[in-house]
Amino acid sequence: MSMNLVVLLYLVASVCFIQALKGLSHPTTSIRGNVFGMTGMGIAILTTIGLIVTLAEQMSVSAAQGLGWIVLGLLAGGAFGTLLARRVEMTKMPELVAFMHSMIGMSAVCIAIAVVAEPWAFGIADKGAEIPFGNKIELFLGSAIGAITFSGSVIAFGKLSGKYKFRLFQGAPVVFAGQHLLNLALGLAVLALGLYFAATGSWTAFFVLTAIAFVLGVLIIIPIGGADMPVVVSMLNSYSGWAAAGIGFSLNNSMLIIAGSLVGSSGAILSYIMCKAMNRSFFNVILGGFGGESSAAAGSGGVQRTAKSGSADDAAFILSNAETVIIVPGYGLAVARAQHAVKELAEKLTHKGITVKYAIHPVAGRMPGHMNVLLAEAEVPYDQVFEMEDINPEFGQADVAIILGANDVVNPAALQKGSSIYGMPILEAYKAKTVIVNKRSMATGYAGLDNELFYMDKTMMVFGDAKKVVEDMTKAIE
Repeated sequence: MSMNLVVLLYLVASVCFIQALKGLSHPTTSIRGNVFGMTGMGIAILTTIGLIVTLAEQMSVSAAQGLGWIVLGLLAGGAFGTLLARRVEMTKMPELVAFMHSMIGMSAVCIAIAVVAEPWAFGIADKGAEIPFGNKIELFLGSAIGAITFSGSVIAFGKLSGKYKFRLFQGAPVVFAGQHLLNLALGLAVLALGLYFAATGSWTAFFVLTAIAFVLGVLIIIPIGGADMPVVVSMLNSYSGWAAAGIGFSLNNSMLIIAGSLVGSSGAILSYIMCKAMNRSFFNVILGGFGGESSAAAGSGGVQRTAKSGSADDAAFILSNAETVIIVPGYGLAVARAQHAVKELAEKLTHKGITVKYAIHPVAGRMPGHMNVLLAEAEVPYDQVFEMEDINPEFGQADVAIILGANDVVNPAALQKGSSIYGMPILEAYKAKTVIVNKRSMATGYAGLDNELFYMDKTMMVFGDAKKVVEDMTKAIE
């Protein structure tokens, strides 16, 4: 395989990746985007295998043994990925994404170690010769970012799962005195050791900086609370892309550079969008300096308050007499796997001539687009699903806003100066004529704040599992 053909195929794969990102930007084109992504990755893999065979022939080395390991890796990884994709539940998608990020990070570290050990095998330097200074800079950056991505993603996985008792995997932030100064010191140590490695080629410096980066990844994520997990997921997505791009420069592999840059830049843009949606500082997110703030102020100062509650039958009566209904899905809906039941409720209301729309907050759930994925799984019509900016002006004219398992994203406390979520854009459900809220209890959301919406005169709380409550509402509607 000639290098011209390799470059051409890599270019085709890159175009497919760009089209994949474009397609995934909207639900109606997401399937096409996935097809482009899979096609691009398939072309990239086959081209890389062809390139390895060509290089082996040029070096008069048998490629059979190396290809055997590659095929074994492809089969093992493909089988594992297929198994995960078939068995993972929609509620577990955030954990799966965090797991995938960790694998990308570790891959970058392993490749960097292999290149440092045998640069001649990757065409970076002749056998016995020193690695060029620029390549050593790229290798240390790729290894450091990859290590941070891996350990940070492992912590994010634990926090998202919520099944582990290990303190670092708890949703509550882990903070201690001098935390930011320690992170700064470790970051500077990684940078200093990286420059020392680039200047001297010291293996010791390379391994120590990688080890410190693993520790730094943990320390960056542990002070981040559960409320900020959507931002963490997009941030780690960006890190994994830059790690891949750094290794691509070291290997002089244009495919890795382009794909890594696409993932890194799109992840950074998504992180910025998430930060705006949560009123967070973008630079604080990048440096892991946020998280504890959102859970600091909580509750209502110990004052006992009462909220009006009703049954599923009461809610069904209100919904039946409405003309317009806006449904606000939240993580409680995801946990209960109630998306199919919600679709049935919406269909029954629609058949009665009631206009039904869904309002999606960009950080509802535990990863960007979590609610969109759930509704898409239930085959909710795309023309009924609206983003926050589009649906907010309609709440004032809505007869009923029904909130299913959401809390912070509809909390009017975001409008009050002094609140820890002040300035965070919210879905303006409080403007609807009647508000129905389904939750398991009156417990606060991830931000740890009482929700004033729950105590309004026009609000009725319906307690219980979202799936059962919604199914009971559907049965009660005549």
